[in-house]
Amino acid sequence: MKKIMMTLAAIAVAATMNAQAYIGGGLGFQTTKQGDNTNTVIMVQPELGYNLDENWAVGISLGYGHTKQSTEVAGIETSVKTDVFTIAPYARYTFVKLDKVNVFVDGGLSYTHTKVGDAKNNTFAIGFKPGVAVNLNEKLSFVTHVGFLGYQNSKDDADGAKAANTFGFDLDGSNLSFGLYYNF
Repeated sequence: MKKIMMTLAAIAVAATMNAQAYIGGGLGFQTTKQGDNTNTVIMVQPELGYNLDENWAVGISLGYGHTKQSTEVAGIETSVKTDVFTIAPYARYTFVKLDKVNVFVDGGLSYTHTKVGDAKNNTFAIGFKPGVAVNLNEKLSFVTHVGFLGYQNSKDDADGAKAANTFGFDLDGSNLSFGLYYNF
């Protein structure tokens, strides 16, 4: 078993020495206060990928988000907490390479588990996310994803709950994400 682990470690080190791997993702924090209502959101979404060649890459994105909404009515404070966990493996194809800008599309799967109080929801998706990478220098890239084209199945954990099936193309601000990547 030790030989297998050492071999895998050596392969990983050799792969990163050839500037094939990247790590990055996004972070978010927001707090809103309106009268006696407070809403706080924290999001962490690390990403790890490997360039197979000039045009193709594979990767995985993991995400965790936490929201706490607090309301005070007549001196009594109530709060609702939401936790979200996401895992999303993908394959990336870069179809336009300019001097400092690359245009790509990620095709992949995702699973998201959401818990709001005692209620739970599971969402599965398959589809495509177009994106743009701006290479700030040899090691650092600014990356954005815009939109989603695909299928999504979402089901609450409650007894008798029906699944919601969605297919479509979405290019609005709710499907916009930004991140930084460090290229090894």
